[in-house]
Amino acid sequence: MTEDKQKHIYFKPEKRLRSPDDLTRFQKSETYEEILNFIQTLATSVHGLELGDPSLPQDGPIADVIAALNRISDIIEKHPVTKDTTSRFGKLEFRDFYDDLSEHITGILHDTLKLNVKEKSNNNDKGDNSSDPVIELETYLLNSFGDRTRIDYGSGHELNFASFLLCLYKLDYFPSETYNKSIVLVIFDKYMKIMRTLQTKYWLEPAGSHGVWGLDDYHFLPFLFGAAQLSPMKRPRPLTIHNKDYVEEFKGKFFYFGCIDFINQVKTGTESLRWHSPMLDDISGVKTWSKIEEGMIKMYKAEVLGKLPVVQHFMFGSLLKCPDGVEQHHSHGGEGEDDCCHEIHSTWGDCCGIKVPSAVAASLAEKNKYHIPFD
Repeated sequence: MTEDKQKHIYFKPEKRLRSPDDLTRFQKSETYEEILNFIQTLATSVHGLELGDPSLPQDGPIADVIAALNRISDIIEKHPVTKDTTSRFGKLEFRDFYDDLSEHITGILHDTLKLNVKEKSNNNDKGDNSSDPVIELETYLLNSFGDRTRIDYGSGHELNFASFLLCLYKLDYFPSETYNKSIVLVIFDKYMKIMRTLQTKYWLEPAGSHGVWGLDDYHFLPFLFGAAQLSPMKRPRPLTIHNKDYVEEFKGKFFYFGCIDFINQVKTGTESLRWHSPMLDDISGVKTWSKIEEGMIKMYKAEVLGKLPVVQHFMFGSLLKCPDGVEQHHSHGGEGEDDCCHEIHSTWGDCCGIKVPSAVAASLAEKNKYHIPFD
C-alpha cells in the first residue's frame, strides 16, 4: 500500500440515501460510476472463460480473500439449525451465525488479508482506527450475507459484496488486471457457494421480491457475469437453459446455468421456467449471449442501482464516497428499525418491510415431507 493510502482517513460507512433527490445525486456521482465501471470491467474480463479454468490466478491476494471466506464458512458450521419448523420464513439460528461473524470479522480480515496498516491501539474502543481500511471493508463484507433482523437476502446485500471487492480494488490489493477474472470466477464463485449454503440452511427470505416477475429471488450479478462468460460463444444457445441435459452439463462451468439449476431445484409446483420465472423464459428467446449481457447491464442500472428501495441501504465511507449534497442522517430506532423510508415506495415487494416466504424453504420442506400450512 502506498504512503498516500497509509495517510488516508478511514471511517465506518453509513447509509445516506433517503429521497428520490438523493437517488438522482447518487446516479450522477463518482461512486455510481465506479461501481458500474467495476462490474463491467469484471464482466469483460471473463468473456469466454469457464469456472475452474486452469489459467485463473489463485495465488497471493486471491488466496487470501478465499481464506477469509473459508473462515466465514467455518462459522456457518458452528451454528446448526436446531428447531424444526413448518414455517417457510427464515430460521432464527441465522442470527447466531450473524452475531458470531460480526464479533470475529475484524480479526478474520486482519489475519487473512495482511493489509499494511499502522499498529492499532490495544484499547479498541479508544484506539484510532482511522489508518485501518478494515473498518470499511468489514462493514461491506458483513452486510454481504443478509439482514440479521429480517433474516433475508437480496440484490442489495449482493451489492455490498461487490463493494467490498471494489474497495480492495481501490486499495490496489490486486496487483494487476490479470486478477480481474479470478475476482469473478474464484472469489465471487466462492461467495455464491456460501450464499447458497446460507439460503438453504437458514431459509433466508427474498429481500424485496418481485415475485415471478423478478429475475431471481436473491441474485443478479451471477446472471450478468454468466452472460458475460458466454458472450463470445455461439454454443450453447440461450434457449438451452430449458434443456435439463444442457443445464446439467454446464452448471459447473457458467454462472448462468448454475443459477438455472438452482432455480429448477427450489421452484416447486411446475417444471417449466415459463411459469415460475417468466422473465428468464423471455430472456432465453434473445438470439445471442452478448445481447443478454448488454441487457443485464442495463437492467442492473435500472433495477438495482436505480432503485431507491435497494440503494437506500447502501453505505458510504471514504473509499466509496457519498455524493455531494446528500445530507447526513442518524438512526432513531432500535432492533429491527433501519431508517427505511417506507412511505415513498409504491410497488409491491419493493420495500424491505414485506415478508416473503422462501421458495427454498418450500422445496426443502416438501422433500422432508413436512406439511406446509398457509403462512
